[in-house]
Amino acid sequence: MDFSLWTCAARGHETYAPTEPELKARLHVATPAGESWRCLRCGDFVPGEPRRSGPADDAPEVPRGHLLRDRIIMRLLAAERVGRALVLILLGAGVLKLRGSREHWKASWDKDLPLIRQLADQIGFNPDHSKIIRGIDTAFTLSPTILIWIAVALFAYATIQLVEAVGLWLVKRWGEYFAVVATSLFLPLEVYELTEKVTFLRVAALLVNLAAVIWLLWSKSLFGLNGGAAKYYAEHHSESLMTVERAAVAAESDLLAAKDGAAHQS
Repeated sequence: MDFSLWTCAARGHETYAPTEPELKARLHVATPAGESWRCLRCGDFVPGEPRRSGPADDAPEVPRGHLLRDRIIMRLLAAERVGRALVLILLGAGVLKLRGSREHWKASWDKDLPLIRQLADQIGFNPDHSKIIRGIDTAFTLSPTILIWIAVALFAYATIQLVEAVGLWLVKRWGEYFAVVATSLFLPLEVYELTEKVTFLRVAALLVNLAAVIWLLWSKSLFGLNGGAAKYYAEHHSESLMTVERAAVAAESDLLAAKDGAAHQS
């Protein structure tokens, strides 16, 4: 998939008219249908006025190629983290609500549990073997202080997920490091849960987190891996179409200067 073309189709082309004449000439062509400007994302020439203009140093940083693909993957990971945070926030709110009216909820639960057992018998399910049912029963026996600490832990975990999501969505370097460290800290817990019982959701969550850690470590050259920070920043700099064209202009100027020098010497 060409992520550059896909993004341009969804968001429009990112054209820019630099004020530097030599650079402007490389990004602009005149056609019978009018002027066209080269898109900084997909590289195609687009008819019409440029979206922005100004000095080349003020040109927007437009991700393209595999950097654009990486940005899309990171934002998908960010969306998944937001989903986790929302679930954790709802669970924390539920724990606080249980603490405030535990007797009321316990009475309602004791009243409805026989109905649940009748329905379970009809579908061949034994509620006594359900971890969810046992967890609810255990929750009613916990003290208000313990319930408060459980809610605090849930909200803290949700906060970690939201911070991770923000860093990934904004494609920040600190977000990449934070995501790797935060996700890695909880991997042993997810492995331990699998030793208790293997479920599809637990396996899927572990695989997603493990793949995310490995991918971030290698593709983003974190902690000195795969070339380290030097390769990371050099790669981001060289992928910019404006940077490529400025380098080409500089190379042409050097070549002309070398030819003029040779001509004078001869």
